[in-house]
Amino acid sequence: MKIILLGAPGAGKGTVAKMLTALDGSVQISTGDILRGEVQAGSDLGREAEGYMKRGDLVPDSLIMGIMEKRLQAPDCQKGFLLDGFPRTVPQAEELKALLAKLGIVLDMVVNIDVPTDVILDRLCTRRTCANAGCQAIYNVKSNPPKKEGICDKCGSPVIQRDDETETAINHRLATYNSKTAPLIGFYEKEGLLKTAVGTSSDAVVSAIKAELGR
Repeated sequence: MKIILLGAPGAGKGTVAKMLTALDGSVQISTGDILRGEVQAGSDLGREAEGYMKRGDLVPDSLIMGIMEKRLQAPDCQKGFLLDGFPRTVPQAEELKALLAKLGIVLDMVVNIDVPTDVILDRLCTRRTCANAGCQAIYNVKSNPPKKEGICDKCGSPVIQRDDETETAINHRLATYNSKTAPLIGFYEKEGLLKTAVGTSSDAVVSAIKAELGR
């Protein structure tokens, strides 16, 4: 499958993507994970992107598109991919459309995961992430805490609250989403690719996507 997942920060795009990868071997592509890995590695790209990410601002398109062109040509993308949190603006969507045409890739659909704002705020403020860039396991202090407080179950690294998941940064990210990313819904609707999945259950979203793919 070749799918773009849209939705506000905290809508569950990453969780849904991970569940879908188990269906047919498609790979999850998260520009956020890639960038955080570059930051931790101290690369030139990471240093350039870090300031934007800490403020909750969008990383410039020139950086992102270079990452995407390289990533989409990787061998593991041949079975399919799930773009998690990309594109984030209409100009990015237009550039991605041109890139996919250049690479001969046809999308199956674009899924907008629609979750109430109060649910999103609660999810993000209580979310914790493994600090190991090679793991990035996600926890929630309310619903899914690590077995040992502050320690990742999978790799034993510290579990932290990301800089962009403080309440101030979250409100900024949501404002950025509403002004720059939400217009993608209209863009992909015009392209005839948009499907909307309403609800707070990742299982329900995955079931809806599977039903669409089976049509």
